[in-house]
Amino acid sequence: MNRTFTGLAAAVTTGFALISAPVQAADIPCSTAKMVVPWKPGGDTDLVFQVVARAINETGFKPQLQIVHISGQSGNKAAKEVKGSKPDGCTLMAIHESQITTYLAGRVDFTWDAFDTVSLLTYTPSVLGANANVPFDDMKTLVDYAKKNPGKLGVGVTTGSTSQFFNLVIEDQTGTEFKYIPYEGTRERLTAILANNVDVGEMNILTAKKYIQEGTMKALGIATEKRDPLMPDLPTMKEQGVDVIYGLHRGVVVPKGTPKDVIAHFEAAFKKAMTDPAVVKHMDEKGTWIVYKDHAEYEAFFKKSFEQHLKVAKKIGMFKG
Repeated sequence: MNRTFTGLAAAVTTGFALISAPVQAADIPCSTAKMVVPWKPGGDTDLVFQVVARAINETGFKPQLQIVHISGQSGNKAAKEVKGSKPDGCTLMAIHESQITTYLAGRVDFTWDAFDTVSLLTYTPSVLGANANVPFDDMKTLVDYAKKNPGKLGVGVTTGSTSQFFNLVIEDQTGTEFKYIPYEGTRERLTAILANNVDVGEMNILTAKKYIQEGTMKALGIATEKRDPLMPDLPTMKEQGVDVIYGLHRGVVVPKGTPKDVIAHFEAAFKKAMTDPAVVKHMDEKGTWIVYKDHAEYEAFFKKSFEQHLKVAKKIGMFKG
């Protein structure tokens, strides 16, 4: 199975010839740059960036990238720190749609455009998972249960994040009402599902597959247009009458005002890394698609994504502005 989006044709043909040669640094006043991951170690975002940073560092790229975890406030603790950092190329940050949803939820007064984009790297579709003891097995029976028990279906979320937004959209599409139970991050939400402390929660397809095979969790539906080859027997939500398409696009940003040549320097490194066979293999195995976009394309993507989230946030009453 090859889930990689191959808009990197030029990079694939030329990148390997270049990736073995050390890339000389732009005017960056540090030998090691902080690659900030705004969540705890071991989460999905951390696993993506550990692999990508390793691939970049192994080429001899300067500055070397060091993963630094700054968790808390649904990723906003790190975002605030990076936002206030010097725009000199010594600080980068992993980011995804939570920087949009936490703003729309009123958790923070800035969003994605408080930073400069570098590169979009990956996409991971959302799966709605449930603990093995719930009295439903798919989206239809979940909706029936939720309508008969308004406000009682316990959903593990990180408040204001994509995990909550995903479920708010499901609520809106199905006319149901959930009970939201807050957790700091992905691992904590997963533990809550497995421990039967909540009924359902968002997860990725690889996590769902592992626990379904063990019999400790159910997967109710995947929020994609078509079924995913990793779990071809898992119906899409759309197939089940719930018209929700959702997932996380993970990329890299830097403090606002970072020089263009510095951004281009990192942009080139990330572009090459996403054609590295080890990175491609890892993403395939982790149920994550490579969807590389450069600085300008990523900025345009973020603008469109923000407008899409804003429209839904206003519709469901999340955003009052």
